[in-house]
Amino acid sequence: MTLPAGWTTRRPTLDDVPAILAVVHAADTFAIGHPDFDAEDVAASLTAPHFDRTRDSWLAIDPDDTVVGWATVDNPTAVGREFVEVYVDPVRAAAVRAPLLVRQLDRVAERAAERGLPSLTVRCAVFAPERDWERALRGLGFALVKRYVRMSRPLDDLPDEPAGPSDVTVRPVRPDDEADLVEFHRIYEAAFGDTPDHEPLTYERWRARIGDLTAWDEWFVAEVDGVTVGALQSSDQALDQQSGWVKSLSVLSAYRRRGVGAALLRRAFARYAEKGRRAAGLGVDLTNPTAPLSLYRAVGLRETQWTDMYELSVPAAGV
Repeated sequence: MTLPAGWTTRRPTLDDVPAILAVVHAADTFAIGHPDFDAEDVAASLTAPHFDRTRDSWLAIDPDDTVVGWATVDNPTAVGREFVEVYVDPVRAAAVRAPLLVRQLDRVAERAAERGLPSLTVRCAVFAPERDWERALRGLGFALVKRYVRMSRPLDDLPDEPAGPSDVTVRPVRPDDEADLVEFHRIYEAAFGDTPDHEPLTYERWRARIGDLTAWDEWFVAEVDGVTVGALQSSDQALDQQSGWVKSLSVLSAYRRRGVGAALLRRAFARYAEKGRRAAGLGVDLTNPTAPLSLYRAVGLRETQWTDMYELSVPAAGV
C-alpha cells in the first residue's frame, strides 16, 4: 500500500503534540462522538517506556504540509501483545490509514525480532462508525477476538440506593498505608487472574505505573468481617465529559454475587456525584468470564457504545 501522490511521512517530535492532538480529536469525534485525548496523553505516548518515536511512530503529511495522520505502537510493559493505533483526520486522510498500519506492522515484525520472539500479536480497535477501518483490517488478515461495551448512568438525580449487605463495609483506600495498597493490588491480581488477557504485574511495577495520584478518595475497598475482599479503582479518563470512571472492579471469587460489587459501585457513584460529576461509566470486556452485566444494569448502568478488538499474529522480521 502506498500513500497518495504528494503525501509524505516523517517521524514525530514533541513539537508536534498540538498537531497530533488535532488529528486525534478529529478521529475520536468521528469514532465515539467526542475527544478522548488531551495534550498530556499525546506527550505521554511519545515518551512511553519501550517506545522510540524515531522508529515506532509515523506522521502523515498532506500536500499542504499539514499533519493529518498519526500511527503509534503502545506496549509500555514490553511483554505480551502490541497495540497499534492509527489516527487520521476522517475527512482529509481516510486513504492513508491502511498504508500507515502496514508500516506499523513492519515495525512490529522488527520489534519481535529485537525481543528474540518468533512473532508478536497485534491488536487494533474498531468503533461502530469505522466500517472502512474494519474492512481494511480484515483485508490484512486481522480477525475479531472480542467486544468491549461502554456503560454509563446519569448522576444528576442519583436515587436512594438500597442498603448493602450488613456484613459488607466499604471505605476509601488508605494511600499512606503501604500494606493497604499491597492488599488492593493482591485483590486486583486475584480477581483478574482467571481472565484470558490478564498480564500479571508485580506490586512494584503496579505501584510505579500508578504514580502519584490526586484522587485517592475515589478508590475503595470492601471488607467482610474485617477481611478485604473487593477493590474499586477510579480513573480520570472521562473528566472532560464531567463523568466519573470506574477503571476496575475486583471481587474475590468466593465473595461474588453477595452484594460486594454493588456496594463498591454505589459508593463510587456517590463520590462522583459529591464532586459534581454528571455521569458515571465503565467498560466491560464481554469475553471476560466474570463480566457481571446483570450487576452493572442493577446499579443503573446502561450500554452506550461498543468497541471491537481485532487481532493479527505478525512473524518476526527474518522468520
